[in-house]
Amino acid sequence: MSIVSSDAFSVEKHVAVAAVRRACLVTCTVFNQLVRDRTDTLSKEDESPVTVGDYAAQAVINTILKKAFPKDPIIGEEGADALRQESNARLRERVVALATSALKEDLIDGEKSQWGLGAQDELSSAALLNAIDEGNDTGGSNKRMWTVDPIDGTKGFLRGGQYAVCLSLITLHTPAERKAASLLRSEDKAPTRQITLSGNGAVKLPYFHSEKSYVLQSEEPKHTNVPLIRRVSDELHLSEWGMDSQAKYCCLARGEGAVYLRMPAPTTGDKKPYEERIWDHAPGSILVEEAGGKITNSEGAPLQFGLGRGMGENRGFVATIDEGLHGRVVSAIKRAQLVEDATEAKSTP
Repeated sequence: MSIVSSDAFSVEKHVAVAAVRRACLVTCTVFNQLVRDRTDTLSKEDESPVTVGDYAAQAVINTILKKAFPKDPIIGEEGADALRQESNARLRERVVALATSALKEDLIDGEKSQWGLGAQDELSSAALLNAIDEGNDTGGSNKRMWTVDPIDGTKGFLRGGQYAVCLSLITLHTPAERKAASLLRSEDKAPTRQITLSGNGAVKLPYFHSEKSYVLQSEEPKHTNVPLIRRVSDELHLSEWGMDSQAKYCCLARGEGAVYLRMPAPTTGDKKPYEERIWDHAPGSILVEEAGGKITNSEGAPLQFGLGRGMGENRGFVATIDEGLHGRVVSAIKRAQLVEDATEAKSTP
C-alpha cells in the first residue's frame, strides 16, 4: 500500500490502511477455507469467478470509505445484484457474516469508530449489499474518486496463488490544479512502505534486491501477449516470472523484479481487445512511482485514469524501478512488434 506523508492526505492514508487491513481479515479467512471448499463462488458474465471474499471485502472497504468520506465516489469491480437473488441466499448470508465480523473487530492504533469500526450496531444485510453497490460510479475527469478491487487475481486466489486487495485514491485536476499538484508531489513525495496486517513494522521500499532480474508478467496467458514478452525478455537478457494480480506491482516495488510488462493479447475475428480497468492498475502504479520507479503504456506515454471505468485503447503497460531500464524496455517492445508484424504478414495469404 502507498502511504502519503502530506498533511492534506493524512486522514485518507489512515482510512485506506484501515479499510485494506479489515478487508484482508475477510480474504485471509476465505482463502483458507476455499483451499478445501470451492462452493462459495459465482461466475460473472465474462465467466470470471467471484467469491464470497470479493463481495464481503468490497462491502467492508466501501462501508468504511462512505463513513469517512460520504461525498467521495467509488469505482469498484463488484455489484450486489446476484447476491439479492433468492437462489444465492446462502452465499448472501455468508457475505454478510464475513463483512460484519471484519467491521466489528477491535480498533487498533490509527482506527476510529466513526469509520464504522469496532463493537457497535450491526449493519443490516440490505445496508451491506448497498455498500457493495456504492462502487458503481462511472469515473471520469476532473474529480476525486476511489478505486476498489477487493480481490485482484481471483483465479490465483482460488488455486492458492497470489492475490491482492487493492485500493487507491485518484485526484484528477484541471491544468492549473495539475501544475500545483505536481509541485506538491515533487516537494513532499512519500516513499512506498510495507506494513504488517497488525498495522506496524513499516519498511521503506524498495529494500530487496534479487540476484536474478525478472520480467514480471501475468500467469494467465490469455491476458497478455506471451510471445512478444518473450522476445523482449530475451533481448534484455531477463528471465520471465508469471504471477497473478497486482502482486506483480508489489514485487517490483519491493525490488524483487526488474520489469512489469503487460501487452495486449492478440485478438482474432471480430473480438475486441480487452479494455483494462482503472482498478486493475491505479493502486499498483502508485506503489511503483512512490518506490521511485516509472510506469507508462508500452509507447512511453502516461497512463489515463480519467476516461471512465476503463482506460481506453489498450496499448499495454511497462513499469520499472530503474528509469534508465524503462526506456530500453520501450525500445525493445517496438523492435519486437516489428518482428511480430513481419511474421504475421508472411503468414497471411
